[in-house]
Amino acid sequence: METNTMQPTIYYCYDAYCGWCYGFSKVMVQIATEYQNTLAFDVLSGGMILPETPKHIAPMATYIQTAYKQVEETTGVQFGPDFLWHIFNPDKSDWYPDSTKPAIALCIFKEYHPEQAVFMASDLQYALNYEGRDLTDDEAYRHLLEKYHIPEKAFYEKLHSVAYREKAYYEFALVKQLQVKGFPCVLMQVTDSKFYLLAQGFTDFETLKQRIENVLKEIA
Repeated sequence: METNTMQPTIYYCYDAYCGWCYGFSKVMVQIATEYQNTLAFDVLSGGMILPETPKHIAPMATYIQTAYKQVEETTGVQFGPDFLWHIFNPDKSDWYPDSTKPAIALCIFKEYHPEQAVFMASDLQYALNYEGRDLTDDEAYRHLLEKYHIPEKAFYEKLHSVAYREKAYYEFALVKQLQVKGFPCVLMQVTDSKFYLLAQGFTDFETLKQRIENVLKEIA
């Protein structure tokens, strides 16, 4: 019989470029706040956009032009005018989306404040989807270094190091290994080998909370 000595851990599998994850980030922040004393939390980047050669935003922009409204209506989140400018003026945009750099940044942030992972992921999504910051640009992270008291010099060295790139790619591989098919996805690990799927796609706060409570009752 498997004995359980580990603290149950919520794994939030997301991607910085996933619009539905942006819509879901308020829910996750609420859950992380509510359960911060009973559960451990980690955010794993999924590597949704990993082009071999940089690809312009234009093809993706066409899809987002209609999709973003559905995300807003379903989740109550707002996409900012600076983000939408790139979506509706792709011919003028200099964006080449790539999930790698925000995933590396999150690995570095988590090293300094692992308990803040959900909040940091939410801030990265707000930086992109509301403030319209280009997450492939080093400058997109500077304002968060101040917020989380992360030393600038160390951060930028790590952002360009092979070691941290490997950490990000390890997370992409782990998300695949967990058989995550889409984002957002929330899993709860209760023993070394036992995971519960709590959410696949956008899920409201009350539903997610109820599923967490059900698992906690079951393992009590």
